[in-house]
This record gives sequence, structure tokens and C-alpha cells, in this order.
Amino acid sequence: MLSMLADMSGATDPALRRLSRELSARVFLEIARTGPGHRRGSGRIAELPFRPGGGDLDIDASLDALAATQGLKYPIDPDGLRVRDWVSPGTAICLLVDRSGSMGGRPLATSAVAAAAVAWRAPKDYSVLAFARNVVAAKSQDAWRPPEDVVDAVLALRGFGTTDLAGALRAGWFQLMRSSARRRICILLSDCRATEPGDVVGAAAVFDE
Repeated sequence: MLSMLADMSGATDPALRRLSRELSARVFLEIARTGPGHRRGSGRIAELPFRPGGGDLDIDASLDALAATQGLKYPIDPDGLRVRDWVSPGTAICLLVDRSGSMGGRPLATSAVAAAAVAWRAPKDYSVLAFARNVVAAKSQDAWRPPEDVVDAVLALRGFGTTDLAGALRAGWFQLMRSSARRRICILLSDCRATEPGDVVGAAAVFDE
């Protein structure tokens, strides 16, 4: 079904193409949200603004707001309350999509699901790059773009050209260097058969993950 949706996004009929891409973006994003979320990385305890169900009340940091109630004569101002809770380190992700080969059916659907998953996992700090001989950004690391538009841009990809894998990896590294996150991850969707000259191993070695 996903392969069929991906293929329909390139339909020759403009109305069918528009409707299928709108539907595809919603479907791929919904699939990416499926399943339980898991915290990863070493967390730390931090003082945070009050939010319902978020952490334990920090009495010391909330004394002013509590004292202002004067024995519960006045309602507590939640904006003055502080809690302590675990926070996970920031994570930045760069997704590299190889478009040098066939980009229909299953490969295109896989790329769209991956883009949707990255947008859901790191909504404020991610990039999606498509590459063949040249690199095109569906979303830059430090620019905001609606997830539906990012998935739609991936669905619009068509395969062609040679494969500059080293250049794509360097472009991904430059994207991640724009982030201040402690954890930076590059995800590469490719058969990794470079047909353009370049030090692929050296370009890959700069990434922590």
C-alpha cells in the first residue's frame, strides 16, 4: 500500500497527484508516530516550569508563589511554581537520501517513512538531504518547515544521476554542525556505491553516530 501511495504521488493527472501527495504525507506521518516512545541518552535532573503531571514540585524554588497564597486565601499562580524532572540531552539528526537510483515504489516509500520518523523524533533539530551528484535540502537543520511539506518534498524525488557519497556526507556534517545538541546522528539511506571520486570513509569518520 505504501509503495502504491508513493507511486501515485508522481501521477500524470494533476488532481490525482495533488490528492495522493496530501494523503501520503498524512499516512506516512501517522505511521511514524505509531508505537511507544523511548528516552535515549543520559538524562539529568533539572528545574523546570510547572506543568501538569511533569515532575515533583520544588518547594524551595516555589516558595514565593506559595507564600503569595497567604494560607490558601488566594489561588496559587502556576506560573510561579517550579518542578524537578528528568530531561534528556538534545539530539540532532540528519537524514541523507540517495536519489541516484530508482526512486519509485518501495525505495520512495522507505525514504518518506524515514523522513516522517525523523521529523517526529527530532521536530526542532533535524535536516533531510537528497543527493545524487548534487545535494538538495528538503529541510535544513536550522530552518523550520512543516513535517507534511518535508514528506511531500521527499515524495516528489525522482531518481537520476551519479552518486557523490563523500559529498553528501560532508553536506550532512555541515548541517549537523549548525546544531548545539549534545548528540548528533547521521542516517544514510543508500546502497553506498559511490560513482563520483571522494574519500567516503574519511567523510563518514567525522560522525559520532
